[in-house]
Amino acid sequence: MSPPDQAIWFTESVRPHEAALRVFLSRRFSSLPDDDLVQETSVRLLRGADPQRLVHARAFLFTTARNIAIDHVRRTRRTPVDSLDDIAEIALLEPAPGAADAIDHAQRHETMLTALGTLPERRREVMLLRYVDGFSGREIAVHLGLAAATVRVHLMKGVRNFAQFFRERGFLDSTALAKGES
Repeated sequence: MSPPDQAIWFTESVRPHEAALRVFLSRRFSSLPDDDLVQETSVRLLRGADPQRLVHARAFLFTTARNIAIDHVRRTRRTPVDSLDDIAEIALLEPAPGAADAIDHAQRHETMLTALGTLPERRREVMLLRYVDGFSGREIAVHLGLAAATVRVHLMKGVRNFAQFFRERGFLDSTALAKGES
């Protein structure tokens, strides 16, 4: 597609969703600057999207923005370790009440992000819409332009993939699952 045609496509198919995208990003990723996320999303769409094959520009736009935001969160979580020059700073490192819970929560969150990363893109998208955004199966089907049965299959396989992921890492007891225990 020629650059002028691509600009027309972008203006007609993507730009109208910018306001809704900003609302979506500010709700899901309030700590991140939505201007930067919208700009990076637009650049990725212009560089990588094939408008002739892209049926649901809005869904692709939101998915791309969400993935960029998740990547940004992952990058910012990795903080460099500095040496302690002042012994007074050591007192700041003493665990405060609830520190173990915070670490446990962070580890669980990281494990869940890793598990999500193992899913095929469409299945990951369906799982996020259902379990993070709270969409119903019907809403997911409409949002992504899929049949309701297809959404159910993605959800069922996603849950199975998650169970396998956690079982392989020792988070789930295989014998308890086989007996129907929790």
